[in-house]
Amino acid sequence: MKDLNKLFCIFCILLFVSCKKETNDNPKNSEIRDRYFNLEKIGWKSRAYTQKADDIAFTAIEVPIQYYLLKDLGTENLIPVDSLYEKNKRERIIEFTFQQDEEKDLLEKDFTGIDYTDAVKYMSFGLEKDFYVVTSKKDTITCSGVNYERTYKIAPYQKVLLFFSGIDPNEKIQLVYSDYLFRKGTLKFQFKDTYTQIAL
Repeated sequence: MKDLNKLFCIFCILLFVSCKKETNDNPKNSEIRDRYFNLEKIGWKSRAYTQKADDIAFTAIEVPIQYYLLKDLGTENLIPVDSLYEKNKRERIIEFTFQQDEEKDLLEKDFTGIDYTDAVKYMSFGLEKDFYVVTSKKDTITCSGVNYERTYKIAPYQKVLLFFSGIDPNEKIQLVYSDYLFRKGTLKFQFKDTYTQIAL
């Protein structure tokens, strides 16, 4: 009987602690979950802007930073995700892809005019200077970094992630790309909407 009482006490304490934790975390966590659900519902990558120059399609997609945070940290506890977003909400990430109509490898000499290895190096290290953003307040923000996702001729496109810092999350932006690699001139991508109406 004594063991049964101890077991019952332990069960009550555990029940009390778990209920208390739920009531403390649940309102904030569920509020954040609702906001992220609404953001996901409109489509993480739904705002794609494509321009064609001859036989090459250039596509720019602004992906909200919450997408990468959730992908990395998961959806179990959204409070750390929300906290990281608040610290990094002035950052912008743009997914930029290059694709030839017949799905040929764009880094071949026929398209770039340079050796294949040099074209890969340019995508990895030189492309950063070809991009900048103009905000609705006419501020010019240079690209702070590029991550080239090398596909080793498996995918029919070339993709880079562009990073920009110090942009108000409510600002509408225009991405400007001066194409020195394929020599197609200057391309502009006007992002008309921001995610902040629904997001954090």
